[in-house]
Amino acid sequence: MRRIAVIGARLISVALVAAALIVAACATTPTGRTQLRLVSDAQMAAMGSTAFAQLQQKTPPASDPKTMRYVDCVAEAITRTVAPEETWEVRVFDAPEVNAFALPGGKIGVYTGLLKVAENPDQLAAVIGHEVAHVLAGHSAARVSNELAAQLGVTVLGQTTGVDPQLIGLGANLLLLLPYSRADETEADVLGLQYMAKSGFDPREAPKLWVNMSKQGGGAPPEFLSTHPANETRIRDLQDRLPQALPLYEQTRAKGGQPKCG
Repeated sequence: MRRIAVIGARLISVALVAAALIVAACATTPTGRTQLRLVSDAQMAAMGSTAFAQLQQKTPPASDPKTMRYVDCVAEAITRTVAPEETWEVRVFDAPEVNAFALPGGKIGVYTGLLKVAENPDQLAAVIGHEVAHVLAGHSAARVSNELAAQLGVTVLGQTTGVDPQLIGLGANLLLLLPYSRADETEADVLGLQYMAKSGFDPREAPKLWVNMSKQGGGAPPEFLSTHPANETRIRDLQDRLPQALPLYEQTRAKGGQPKCG
């Protein structure tokens, strides 16, 4: 009985330490949402670099120089405006997926399939701004932290103050496989609209992009079954936020800051 009591006391102690660690690891996003952060920026950058290397091994790069210059131009305009202190690496992947991503550590990937749906630089900027927003808002760190907390358990969390380097590979896989939540997606839409407008891209093209996306969707699941908001919801929300984004766009244009990414 005494042994059981000792074990029970230890478990309670570990649980209290773990709870204190989790409380201390809470962070706030740019729009004021609370999220869990158990990994450092340096660890996230390492995970992002590993994930990016994995993708490069699996997916061939685009070979058309014009396409690469076009994507580079749009991505550089956004990152120069919203995250100039970081060096960003941009890759265009020759694949039919209508997709793009940004990873911690300054990694951006765009699939050529997206360029058939994003009809102009402004629409491409809407996607890249959205993906960069995921990184700058800490969504990548939060989803890795949540998954690691679930996998490691309170005992390990209570005995460590950081993520073991051996988990970098695991974290990289989490970045590639785990979807963002609907709340993260909505926040990235809001921030991405601001980012593209501040960078000199017309925010009125963002709802049009999702009109194009909805034409591609086919059998998309109902919104409550998906981690992404329904296209109709996104279109409506983006249109509702245009009055806040358009002045940012006009200010940038007035200063001659409109990118020329033909």
